[in-house]
Amino acid sequence: MRRTAPATGTPAGGTVLEAVGLCRTFGEVRAVDDVSFTLAAGGSLGIVGESGSGKTTTARIVVGLEQADEGRVTVQGRARTGRARGRAERLARAREVQMVFQDPYLSLDPRTSVEAVLRETLRLHFPDADHRRRTTELLDQVGLGSRAATALPRQLSGGQRQRVAIARALAVEPAVMVLDEAVAALDVSVQAQVLNLLADIREQTGIGYLFITHDLGVVRCVTDDVIVMRHGRVVEAGPTTEVLADPRHPYTRLLLESVPRPGWDPDAIAAARRAL
Repeated sequence: MRRTAPATGTPAGGTVLEAVGLCRTFGEVRAVDDVSFTLAAGGSLGIVGESGSGKTTTARIVVGLEQADEGRVTVQGRARTGRARGRAERLARAREVQMVFQDPYLSLDPRTSVEAVLRETLRLHFPDADHRRRTTELLDQVGLGSRAATALPRQLSGGQRQRVAIARALAVEPAVMVLDEAVAALDVSVQAQVLNLLADIREQTGIGYLFITHDLGVVRCVTDDVIVMRHGRVVEAGPTTEVLADPRHPYTRLLLESVPRPGWDPDAIAAARRAL
């Protein structure tokens, strides 16, 4: 399949997503503190950090599941600040940005077949389209094929369910896909298959990816750029290869040193963490 520009019309090489000065507070906890970044059309940006770093809250603000206290998010130059007004605007925002969650079993209706999941999404966003043909295209695109169409989520493996979740996100032809620990629950071999699938889809469609993960191996494989978050703030940002090869911030170095390998000293890592 030939490479195309994003279906929503962002110029190739332009900025599809921009976040500026995002802040979000829960009680006395500042979960997101002045976070800014950009994602190029067709690009892949990783947001890395441990639990509690603010990366998932940032992703939820981008998607619209959380509202920022301060700052703004724009997609293709259109602001997503504030709540959508009316059904048409909610659907338009959903078509711009889609999210794939860590556990697809929780995000899929256990009583609904794969085909019905996709058709429901298509009827909502594209009521006049040929839903049968598009459903077949989506299943082929994520490597499932028509045999999976009648299956219920419980009849599928974890990797297959995640492919269904990806197909559902692709059904609305988004400009940006947010993947929140989307391969963390999968076996290593299945992770590799899904990551390869995502790379192929990006090449084919020009969609932009925002990867939320704690796994530096995933970041190394599938992102062009990365930001590192700690305690709600961005502590380091840059091209992925440069940040991982020559980290400037002590926290980024700690994350890299925390990956188990020969000679790894967990006690030394724990001491370094306490010292930060």
